[in-house]
Amino acid sequence: MNLIDLLAGSQNNPAVTQLARQFGLNPEQIRDVIGQVAPALGQGLARNTSAAGGLDSLINALQKGSHSRYVDQPDSLGQADTVQDGNNILGHILGSKDISRALAGRAGASTGISPDIIKQLLPLIASLAMGSLSKQTTNAPQGNQISDVLGSLLDRNRDGSALDDLIGMAGKFLGR
Repeated sequence: MNLIDLLAGSQNNPAVTQLARQFGLNPEQIRDVIGQVAPALGQGLARNTSAAGGLDSLINALQKGSHSRYVDQPDSLGQADTVQDGNNILGHILGSKDISRALAGRAGASTGISPDIIKQLLPLIASLAMGSLSKQTTNAPQGNQISDVLGSLLDRNRDGSALDDLIGMAGKFLGR
């Protein structure tokens, strides 16, 4: 399962339905936005986890944070503290507001949804990503390491290596 599948989930994903209702969109539009922004989030996560101490920091955040509430209680996606948490997550994953704005612009151009709406969705999608990763790693069999779970989420073509997928995501993200 990759990050896009994890975030968008099934056809009746309650979090997708909540976001659609919250922003006056339909669930398919939310899935389209997720499909556009998840590669950049995955790329940022991969970059952060490959830096010194990055994987430990992510594991700590997944274990100590209560991010799974965003998946378990989708109505929490409408709360101000979720937006704040999501903006903090985006800051860690993407590094700057300029990158977030550029991502919203590209996603808007691809989906036909206003970049302003996507800017509002980004922190909620980031919160949902952390919640999904938290649940996925918590539910992993005892023998699996969190890094194995994260690697499998980022390995979009399931060839056993996330590196080629991350390079492809980077190319799309940078518009090449």
